[in-house]
Amino acid sequence: MAFLQIQFFSDVLNVASTVNVILPEANQGIGVKAAQNRQLPKVLYLLHGYSDDHSIWMRRTSVERYAAGHNLAVIMPAVNHSFYCNEVHGERYWDYVSEELPKAMHRFLRLSDAPEDTFVAGLSMGGYGAMRLALTYPERFAAAASFSGAVDVRGMIQRHHQDGTARRIFGDAEDLAGTEVDTYYLMQKNAKAAHKPRLYISCGTKDFLYDAHRKFVPALLENGWDVTRYDEPDPTHEWRFWDQEISKFIEFIDKK
Repeated sequence: MAFLQIQFFSDVLNVASTVNVILPEANQGIGVKAAQNRQLPKVLYLLHGYSDDHSIWMRRTSVERYAAGHNLAVIMPAVNHSFYCNEVHGERYWDYVSEELPKAMHRFLRLSDAPEDTFVAGLSMGGYGAMRLALTYPERFAAAASFSGAVDVRGMIQRHHQDGTARRIFGDAEDLAGTEVDTYYLMQKNAKAAHKPRLYISCGTKDFLYDAHRKFVPALLENGWDVTRYDEPDPTHEWRFWDQEISKFIEFIDKK
């Protein structure tokens, strides 16, 4: 795989932004499966968690090796502590990741723009971002994944005290129900969409977000979403689990 670090000026954020990208190559060296497909690469937007940045997936997992041979480009943006949202008192990261980033990547790189070739996944905060993107724009994605995802931000903020970061991003928790940041609202709003992506949702049973995960999946199923659920005994919020899960999701992508 070719590795690129792209820095471009974001008009939405009004600042230079950094994105890590891995691209398939026909010859990838000893021990790595070559990409034989001559079609434009499929695209996976891979989102980081709350304490991480655009470099973390490359540093803590073997995502490059897993993506090799799948004709898959992996795009890893940085969004700081934004929860992939337009912050109430801050920056417009939702506009950045949902609109500006895809347009920029397709402007800079030769990638497939077909919905059947487009995917999104993330861990923790990034799991929320991936689910929000898939539930808001179901027509854009063939599949989406949440690994140990913060899939219910409204419930999370209500259960824990609202610190300055939460207030900066979301405002008051009681105002979030029925809004575009509420995944439960989105799954109901777009329940009858003509096209809906396949969802892959996983979590360790000892993860502090497991209760939210356990409630989220049945709600999706009740609203007619196609969900593959995986619960693994014991894992907490840890990279061993996420390394395993990104490998499984890349294989899941190729299963129609």
